[in-house]
Amino acid sequence: MKKSSYLPLLVLLLISVLGILPQFNAVPGQIVTEGINSGDTAWMLVSSALVLLMTPGLAYFYGGMVNSKNVISTMLQSFIAMGVISILWVVCGFSLAFGESIGGFIGNPATFFMFNGVLDGKPWSLAATIPLVVFAFFQLKFAVITPALVTGSMAERINFRSYVLFMILFSLLVYTPLAHWTWHPDGFLFKMGVLDFAGGTVVHMSAGWAALAGAIYLKRRKSHEEANFLPPANIPFVLLGTGLLWFGWFGFNAGSAVGASALAASAFATTNTAAAAAGLAWVLFDAARGKKVSALGFAIGAVVGLVAITPAAGFVTIPTSIFIGTIAALVSNFVAHLRSKSNLDDTLDVFPCHGVGGMTGMVMTGIFATKAVNSAVAVEGLAFGEFELFFQHMKALLIVSAFAFGMSYLLLVITNAILPLRVSEEDEKVGLDVSQHDEYLVDA
Repeated sequence: MKKSSYLPLLVLLLISVLGILPQFNAVPGQIVTEGINSGDTAWMLVSSALVLLMTPGLAYFYGGMVNSKNVISTMLQSFIAMGVISILWVVCGFSLAFGESIGGFIGNPATFFMFNGVLDGKPWSLAATIPLVVFAFFQLKFAVITPALVTGSMAERINFRSYVLFMILFSLLVYTPLAHWTWHPDGFLFKMGVLDFAGGTVVHMSAGWAALAGAIYLKRRKSHEEANFLPPANIPFVLLGTGLLWFGWFGFNAGSAVGASALAASAFATTNTAAAAAGLAWVLFDAARGKKVSALGFAIGAVVGLVAITPAAGFVTIPTSIFIGTIAALVSNFVAHLRSKSNLDDTLDVFPCHGVGGMTGMVMTGIFATKAVNSAVAVEGLAFGEFELFFQHMKALLIVSAFAFGMSYLLLVITNAILPLRVSEEDEKVGLDVSQHDEYLVDA
């Protein structure tokens, strides 16, 4: 056993020791109760749990689409994010995203280091009716699922240890800056007036562009090169994952109202409506091109609708969400079709679905956001005769795309220099379940 194999354990032990030091483990002072609303707090606790459920949902969604040799490894890549990012968030992730702003680009890592001051701290300025710790853990769930989304593009060929290292670097150097830019009152995109209700930019565009970078960097699977494809392992897994994602997405979007309010109800409704429209649009588009209606098609379409409505959920009307879901499904379906005809091996079409879906939602928000739904909309969208919001969204789209892709590609290069990203041809042939984890999928 190499000495380097002990390094991750030693890091965790060091963090554990920090956790019992007096300065980080002191009994909190008087917990802030003034202005805290019990109904809002209860809803946000439920929403946090709903969003966490999305990560196991993603595991089933992705796990069902890969071949049977890689189901366990693919699912574990989602589950391990729940462990790694949870600890990282407590240590410094929350501070980097929501700590005292450094020039509008990143938070001061010392602000809430080791969650110091979170339990007894003042509520977040934009979530004033819930305890700060509830807001922090709600945001954690977004940070957990984002790197897990990326894995779909690199499935069936990525080294597990390298993935964990990349996930840590991605979370620190891509996700937290984007969260700070977009959701912190002092973030520069926030000050530009960019609207992202629940993460179309921060979560889905960042994951989509990172996925594209990963697919390009890792190149094609051997099975792809040899046109020796194995069928998806378990379509019912995909349907189960879709159901869990759809269910959890109500916390993702409606929870982003940070309270039990009429705005949360509106976001809840637009979320369901967009997903329904997109699922139908995907299979109807397939049928119009001569394909059979498939369970896989409806599941993918519904998720694309959920992605696209995410940035717009609390800014657009319910009828508008039908349009957003439909258009997003058609665009993503078309891009996925183009991808399948190319040499790009994005295993589970993460970029066409999450990247393109997120960008579509961002554009739609710039067109259809209205004060009638949310008074926080300072300037209405293009559909209401105002150009400024749409223009700012187009600028932000270019900035976020360039940053997310460029930084992710750089992090892949760095990761590969430390730990080879791609498994050997023999390990890929055997399957990652066995070669990476020594575990087997046994048919019932």
